[in-house]
Parts: sequence; structure tokens; C-alpha cells
Amino acid sequence: MKNQFLLLILLSVQFNLIAQNKRVRDYGIEIGILKTGVNNSITDVEGVKVGHTTLIAGDSVRTGVTAILPHSGNIFQSKVPAAIYLGNGFGKLAGYSQVKELGNIETPIILTNTLSVPVASNALISYTLAQKENSEVRSVNSVVGETNDGWLNDIRGRHIKEEHVLTAIKNAKGGVIEEGNVGAGTGTICFQYKGGIGTASRIVPKSFGGYTVGVLVQTNFGGVFELNGVPIAKELDNYPRQYTYDVDGSCMIVVMTDAPLDARNLERLAKRAIMGLAKTGGVASNGSGDYVIAVSTAEENRISYQNKSIFEEKKVLKNGAMTPLFLATIEATEEAILNALFAAKDMKGRDGHEIKAIPMEKILKIMQDYNQIVEKE
Repeated sequence: MKNQFLLLILLSVQFNLIAQNKRVRDYGIEIGILKTGVNNSITDVEGVKVGHTTLIAGDSVRTGVTAILPHSGNIFQSKVPAAIYLGNGFGKLAGYSQVKELGNIETPIILTNTLSVPVASNALISYTLAQKENSEVRSVNSVVGETNDGWLNDIRGRHIKEEHVLTAIKNAKGGVIEEGNVGAGTGTICFQYKGGIGTASRIVPKSFGGYTVGVLVQTNFGGVFELNGVPIAKELDNYPRQYTYDVDGSCMIVVMTDAPLDARNLERLAKRAIMGLAKTGGVASNGSGDYVIAVSTAEENRISYQNKSIFEEKKVLKNGAMTPLFLATIEATEEAILNALFAAKDMKGRDGHEIKAIPMEKILKIMQDYNQIVEKE
């Protein structure tokens, strides 16, 4: 029966009958032990929205923008507790120092390519100043992360414009979101295969609060690929023999949770996302920019810009309540990275460079050999 199930999957791949939004769980590969949210997405955290702008033009433009909004209101006026953790700092993330100092974020989070960080930052400033309630605002800490898509994309052409960032914010929505070759993941590469945008979520048991943790990743890094503990790279004999540029790259990880956390415990949460990256075989190499942005969306703990009191009254989880959230973050990060790989498609770009998607048929056969495919009823 199991062999018949695998055969059906392989035939579907061969005849291109698999929907474009096929994800790792759709193949009977279950990551971790915690339950996922309804959409297994960062948008399972109530109020979180994601928008993409994808730029594919001619032979060499393969890039884009992804916007993540923690809530639908005026984020500057109603800031969210936040922290940023540097797994490896070979990157150009904007806005870090103020988040570190004050422990909050006041704009949407933007992901794009390395050389588009300044224009994305400027777009966030324009977006914030344009809101009526912000007519007296004279300082904006825009948060922009990046990875370098220069192998497939004409990154020096700097094709991302302010309007593309604003469009991604405008298009942000909840529910099911696109993965793979979209937005900031359009031109990215992961484990020498086509990378992209991926997302996943976890819900901790009610006895521990029933909170949701959602993760979104922009995968553009290397290492020795593993899938649910199975050494795929070794089985396929597809891994770098020399640890130089072959494993360099970056991964942006955004973690959202409705758990009421302060900046200190959000940083602790962010650290665990790097463990999820490691479980896929990522090594946070010398040339890798691996950043985790963690945000609490809990409405009762937002920071009002208009609050005139000298006190902030909050109710936050204690240290001893963090462990289930740590596990949720690790599992959701691991699965988000895998979803990015599973959703990505072959792409040809700058100077004729071509990157193939993961070899699905071979991988499914390996997973079957390791008894890692759960038969669906």
C-alpha cells in the first residue's frame, strides 16, 4: 500500500499534475510534533498579513519584495514588541540598532535584495509619513532585511523601486500566501537548488497557553541539505566539497507570535529559529547573513505612540513558560525552509544562469527508503 502511495506521487510529478502550491506535508512528510495552524502559515497569527511584488523581466531581472505586517493598524502609532537576533551578520539589515535599544518595531517588515535595502527603507519612510495620524512624525526606524539574488538577478541594475515596496504593502493579506519564486524569494538559491519564500506555523497546547507561532523565510543559503533528519545531500552526492562560496548566502527569518512577550524573551525566541535552520543542514557560513526578526502581536502589549504616561503596564509570559514556544519556533522555521524548497520552480536568469528546483522524484524515493512518508488515509 505504501509503495502504491509513493507511485501515485511520482506519477503526479512526472506528468506535472502537482499543483504549484504543493508543500512538504502534501507529500506525507510530517515535520515535528506540534499541530500547525489552519493555513500552516505566518498568517495563522491573528492580524498578520503578507504581500509580494515579483519582478521578472527579460533575461536578467529576477527579484522582488515581500512585506510582512504585524497588524492592520498604524504600526508607528501602535508599535509591537520585537527583537532581532544575528545568527551570522554578513548582511545589510536596516533598523537593527533602534530595535535592539527600544525593543519594538514601528513599520512593516520588508524583505528584498541586498542592493535594494536603501530604496525599501525610503519607501517605508514614505509609507509611514503618508498616514494622517503621523503628520508630526520626524523620525522613522524602517526595518528592511535582504539576501543577495545576484546569481540569477541583475542586482547591479537596482530594479526595485519605491512603488514596488508600496505595492507589496498594499497587497498584503491574510490566509494562504504564495511561496517559492515570489517576492523577495524570486531569485534566491538554497542548498544549490532554487530557493524562495516559505512559511509555516505551530500552535502550542492549550495547557501552555494555546499560542500560535508563525514563521516566514527568505531562503538563499547553503550547507548540507537534510529533510526531516534524512541526509538528502549525502544520498544525492550533492554537497560542497570545499567550504568556500558554495555554502555562502543568507536566510532572513521572520517570527510572529500572539504570545505576550517582551523584547528580552523575543530575542530568546529568535535564537531558536537558527536551530530550525540548522535542522535543514544550514551552517550559517562566514559569508552568510542569517537574521531573525521576532515580533509579539499581542494587542494588549502594543506600545502606543500617544501614551503620555511615564509607565508601561504589560502582562508578559514568564521565562518558565517559554519552552513550548521555543519548540514551536524551531519546528515552524524548519518547515518554512522546506516549504520554500518544495514550492520553488526551475529558473533561468542573468547571463544564462539556471538553477533547478529540488529533484522531487529522487527525494521522494529516498524518503520512502527511510520510511519517512506517512501514508494518508
